[in-house]
Amino acid sequence: MRYELLLQTMTPGVPYEPAKVDALLAERRVVARPDGLRVWQLRGGDVEVGELREGGQVVATELRVPLSDRPDLVREVVTEAASLAAEAGARLVDPQLGRSLSANDDGVVVEQYMRTAWYAGHVAGVSAAMSAGSLSEAARESRSFMPSGRFFLIAIGVLFALYLVVDSLMSNLGGR
Repeated sequence: MRYELLLQTMTPGVPYEPAKVDALLAERRVVARPDGLRVWQLRGGDVEVGELREGGQVVATELRVPLSDRPDLVREVVTEAASLAAEAGARLVDPQLGRSLSANDDGVVVEQYMRTAWYAGHVAGVSAAMSAGSLSEAARESRSFMPSGRFFLIAIGVLFALYLVVDSLMSNLGGR
């Protein structure tokens, strides 16, 4: 699983021109792997660079950040990609948040990234996403007693008490 960010046109509906973004990426240590995938080598790690196609046309450049329990890489990607988008006349979009980003939005993106990484590591079973020893707030919440579970147990207790009261009344009525 990966966390994805997109470089798109500033105005929806206008055709995307990946050449500007590709030229700027070439200046920023992007190398092509033998399988054809491009990799952007940053200080915090490597980010896959791909094209998002709809109807056979390129509509965005995709930045795929590998999930881990360290937010350094995604913070660096947001900062670098926002400056790249500004230079290319494009916009950086986080599809998970559903909005455009600037270099100052790294905190919001890191929060969503960590939630996604936690989900991948603890729910979807992607062991590389989060180390077993990391305890986030979401992990602590999952161990706590959920309100729906409390409601279920309270409902069972109330029904059992009601049963005992009705049973006692029925035995008193039937015994006289």
